[in-house]
Amino acid sequence: MHMTGKRRWLLPALLAGFLPLAAQEKQQPADLVYPQLDAENSRWFYFSSAARPFGMVSLFPDNHAGGDWDAGYRYKVDTISDFSHIHEWQLAGVAVMPVTFSANGYAELFRNAASPFSHKNETVSPGYHAVVLERYATKVELTATSRAGLHRYTFPANKQRGVIFELGGLLGPSNIITGGFERISDREIRGYVINGPTSRRPKPYTVYFAAQFQQPIQQLVLYQNGKSAPAPLKWNGQQGKLLVQLTGNNTAQVLMKVGLSYTSQAAAAANLQHEAPDWNFDAVALAAKEEWNKLLGRIQLTGGSLQQQRRFYTDLWHALQGRRVISDVDGKWTDCTGAACALKQVPLDAAGHPRFPMYNSDSFWGAQWTLNTLWSLVYPEIVESFCNAFLEYYKSGGLIPRGPAGGNYTYVMTGAQTTPFYVSAWQKGIRGFDMHLAYEGLRKDHFPGGMMSKAGYEHNTAKGGGVEHYIANGYVPYPVSDTAYGMHQDGAAMTLEYAYQDWCLAQLATALGKTDDAQLFLQRAKNYQHLYNPHSGFIVPRDRAGNWRANYDPLQYEHGFEEGNGAQWTWFVPHDLPGLFTLMGGKDTAITRLNQQFEVARQYGFCDQHPELPGGFVNNKRLWINYSNQPNMQAAFIFNYAGAPWLTQYWSRTVLDSVYSDLSPQFGYNGDEDQGLMGSLCVLMKMGLFQMNGGCEPDPKYEIGSPVFSSITIHLQPEYYKAAQFTIVARNASPENMYVQSATVGGQPLSAFYIRQSDINAGKTLILEMGSQPNKHWGIQRGQ
Repeated sequence: MHMTGKRRWLLPALLAGFLPLAAQEKQQPADLVYPQLDAENSRWFYFSSAARPFGMVSLFPDNHAGGDWDAGYRYKVDTISDFSHIHEWQLAGVAVMPVTFSANGYAELFRNAASPFSHKNETVSPGYHAVVLERYATKVELTATSRAGLHRYTFPANKQRGVIFELGGLLGPSNIITGGFERISDREIRGYVINGPTSRRPKPYTVYFAAQFQQPIQQLVLYQNGKSAPAPLKWNGQQGKLLVQLTGNNTAQVLMKVGLSYTSQAAAAANLQHEAPDWNFDAVALAAKEEWNKLLGRIQLTGGSLQQQRRFYTDLWHALQGRRVISDVDGKWTDCTGAACALKQVPLDAAGHPRFPMYNSDSFWGAQWTLNTLWSLVYPEIVESFCNAFLEYYKSGGLIPRGPAGGNYTYVMTGAQTTPFYVSAWQKGIRGFDMHLAYEGLRKDHFPGGMMSKAGYEHNTAKGGGVEHYIANGYVPYPVSDTAYGMHQDGAAMTLEYAYQDWCLAQLATALGKTDDAQLFLQRAKNYQHLYNPHSGFIVPRDRAGNWRANYDPLQYEHGFEEGNGAQWTWFVPHDLPGLFTLMGGKDTAITRLNQQFEVARQYGFCDQHPELPGGFVNNKRLWINYSNQPNMQAAFIFNYAGAPWLTQYWSRTVLDSVYSDLSPQFGYNGDEDQGLMGSLCVLMKMGLFQMNGGCEPDPKYEIGSPVFSSITIHLQPEYYKAAQFTIVARNASPENMYVQSATVGGQPLSAFYIRQSDINAGKTLILEMGSQPNKHWGIQRGQ
């Protein structure tokens, strides 16, 4: 059993970071980021170092090369198998390994080139990674532009040296089914590797590369079928490995740069020339750090401990990780939404530059409480870019995606997840995209044949989502059919999702003057009521005949609920909490029930995943509140709407302290971070802001929690906001002073538990007076 209280397992290597706050004033945000957070438990795409924000390249060591989960950089594994350039949702590619060897040492190198290493000889920061390979006595330094990886190797003297390129084998989530190369000159090779299909990404997808060396190539050696031989000038095949042997055994430093593309080898070379035309490794590393500082620095903090500030910027850094570009510098991309993959071009501006990039992205499932709010507030241009990119998918494949990979639909998770993303953007004034086309696509996703028809990873049919039942009977049954058409066919959770997403689309329909549609979707938004069982007091699955699930157990994981249980999912009515409270018997009953759920969950640290336990899970996932995954992220902020904002302040701060405050490789998110979803949640909770309905109402609310810092200033983007900045001041904020005593916004008393988008747009300062005891009279404005 995981006991309460904050964990104390902080490595000695981190102690240097626990300095007096005065020392922190000299550090920039990127200096405060701790990339190894939770790295003992990371997924293939979770960790990052040599990368730019949303960059195609994410270059770092692989301690375990194969697999989606438990792969890539794994902090407790003491060997490095390779350094690969693509670490992304359902994509991998271009794994290399610098080596030293004797004239007759090829065979052993090709069988296993892995090297031990020590974290004592490792430096990791945003945009940079350095480590010593003990087997080769070689220091490896890595940095990156958006589409190129730069390598600097410091080899020992009088050793033959080279770089092995892996052109086949299992890498991350993909089986590299085919690879190839050609020698372009005595300093350049070009090639490709093909990611084989996965259960999530149904078509092969090719990564092309162009690798240039500062020193001449002495020879190329090809290894295949257990044999090595001098390589031809051009080759392609399966399970190949290429050793690029370099001249100059007495030259300490060797530089290599690798351009990437998903369209062609020539495009990879063009990307490389455009982004890294020279050999100034240090300049590129500095530029990478400055790019991170620029984005991270949009939020400035005062107060809190150094560990809290380091963790905040690490969370913010995670919110900008993953979801990487797949288009070239000229805007070309490979579209695989049709029967065959095709080369496409994104729209260009008047100067001939791409208006936006195309993206590879994991799910937006749960993003209504995380990315949607944080990005639109701090990085609105990123939201606009994604809205435009997803419309290109719609033009090509006929659907707005909910998580595209390899230029194609994955149908990851369920529902019309991007509906709240678009609606929130529009309501907040982010409008640099074709909303009429977007509305057309979003509406399509809410009907048979659209995204609501598709269960998780349902590629070839449109039956697993059960939207026909939802429209006809007011709920998605469980089971929806006797055939498993895809994953996550959990009817009760689908019903709750669809009802919320219908409400979101109704808000957009109203904003666009589509009155009939607004009424239709508002009516559908009430469908959650059909699954509330008054006898049990929970949302309960119903079968196709309308019968309630027999022997219903609210703590049973899944069985009608996606990645959660009925106790957690019952509260998933973010668009109509007053209606849910009424079903429960009123606000007071809801407060009592939810508070009891938090109290019981406290002994398990509010998480069903704990990596220190055998199997990694606690209590068979039988938890009343779970902050290890997306479905329950909103729970602490429900009290605001029930008339007990002091409980929102207490439980949101308590969850932060228990779940999201560690700064170590062992702990961080206690669950699936999903490319920034949990990082975004942490940032918002630490700023004391939340949006229950995902910011999809007119003039969206930002609900107030319990800020950790005494002052938070967000530098607003002038293309989207009238004011230059928005500031939250939490006077006397401390671990003990978690409760709001009183508040003003723009100098005027604030009696509600929220401010509006218009307040932020006007640059009004939110001032909160904090104290150690709850003020049960503040923020209980009724009728909200």
